[in-house]
Amino acid sequence: MTKQELITQINKKQSFLCVGLDTEMAKLPPHLLNEEDPVFAFNKAIIDTTAPYTVAYKPNIAFYECYGLKGWQSLEKTVNYLNTNYPDIFLIADAKRGDIGNTSKMYAQAFFENLPFDSVTVAPYMGEDSVTPFLSYPEKWVILLALTSNKGAFDFQTLESDGKALYKHVLEKSKEWGSAENMMYVVGATKAAMLQEIRSIIPNHFLLVPGVGAQGGSLHEVAQYGMNSECGLLVNSSRAIIFADSTEKFAQIAGEKAREMQVEMAGLLEEYK
Repeated sequence: MTKQELITQINKKQSFLCVGLDTEMAKLPPHLLNEEDPVFAFNKAIIDTTAPYTVAYKPNIAFYECYGLKGWQSLEKTVNYLNTNYPDIFLIADAKRGDIGNTSKMYAQAFFENLPFDSVTVAPYMGEDSVTPFLSYPEKWVILLALTSNKGAFDFQTLESDGKALYKHVLEKSKEWGSAENMMYVVGATKAAMLQEIRSIIPNHFLLVPGVGAQGGSLHEVAQYGMNSECGLLVNSSRAIIFADSTEKFAQIAGEKAREMQVEMAGLLEEYK
């Protein structure tokens, strides 16, 4: 998917919502456990009710890997269902990969060829040669970890070298590897006040912003400090939407929660874009 195609969807739906498909078997509504593939049945129902309000889905790969072969099959069915029925929605493999060049090449093949995602999250710690194999695919995206939403982010990401925090070094150096047409950055909603300075370094790149909802990040602050003239944001919500209800009405409630966020986002697009 190109940048312009993503922007078109944001404008059409008046939304920059990304729904995280972090599907845990233990949290599934009990009635789904009788299904042949409970994880896929849950994902399909969530997708069908939230798709009108979202522009992206983000399966966290760990929630599928943990179930072995069956988990990968559920993931494959989910990706194929999305690509067949909702081809205009942006798909993110939240895999946080990154290794020496030939290994990253295999990771890229896994998520861009075998499982046709639009993007994959990548850890920058090993440097340029661990990232560039992902950038060799036309109309595919790297989403580089910059400043994450977890508490431990302060262990390393904000440490200063030459008077500058490590995450800023990551932003400035990685701009040499890709462009605003094929690279995004993860910036946590719980660090919203830092978005203004981040925007001074990468004014035109999209930001994937987790941490709104269950983690307590403010959607309004994210838009205030992080939005640019093209929107430039994908704000992820996972548990607050997909696990909002555990009864047979779970999908309906998830759709209502997604709709609430879309309405708020429409107002923020008008206010800040």
